[in-house]
Amino acid sequence: MTALGTVPETGSVDVDPHAHPAARLRAILDSVAAADGSLPPLNDELVRAMRLPDDLPSPLGISEVAEITGITAHTLRYYERIGLVEAGRDAAGHRVYDRDALGRIAFVTWLRLSGMPIAGVSRYLALVKAGPHTQDERLALLLEQRAAIVAQLRDLQGALAVVDYKITTYGGSCGA
Repeated sequence: MTALGTVPETGSVDVDPHAHPAARLRAILDSVAAADGSLPPLNDELVRAMRLPDDLPSPLGISEVAEITGITAHTLRYYERIGLVEAGRDAAGHRVYDRDALGRIAFVTWLRLSGMPIAGVSRYLALVKAGPHTQDERLALLLEQRAAIVAQLRDLQGALAVVDYKITTYGGSCGA
C-alpha cells in the first residue's frame, strides 16, 4: 500500500505514507537535501508530504495504530493514561483511534523525536486545550525547544567532526 508523496519544487519523492513518521520525514528530507546535507526552508509542499495518508481506514484499533506509527501499544496506552492522546471505545470496549487521534499521535511523536520531555509535551497540549489565548506561551515553549534542538545539532556536528577525523586518520574518506 505504498503511495508517492510529491514535492513539486524538488520533483517526485518516493515516500511510504504508512511508514513510521520519523522514517517518512527522513525520506522526504533526504530527497530535498543539497549535496552538503543542508536543507531548504520548510515549505507547504514538504508539510503536505508529511501528512497522514488519505486512505487510512477509520477507526483503527490499537494494533493497527501501533503498526502504522511505530509506537508500541504499551506506549499508546501510556499516552492515553497521561492525557496526551484520547482514544474512543468500540462496542466491545476496545480502544479505537480516529484521524484526529492519529494526527495527535504523529504530533506527539515529532515533539518526542525533537527531544521534548513528556512534561513539555503535556504542557504544550494543555495550553492548546486551554484555547487561543495561550498562543504566546505555546510559541515560547516551541522556541525554547527549537533552541535545544539547535544546541543538540551543534553537539552532533562536533561529534561528527571527531568521527570524520578518526576515519581519515585510518585512511578512510568521509563524503556523501
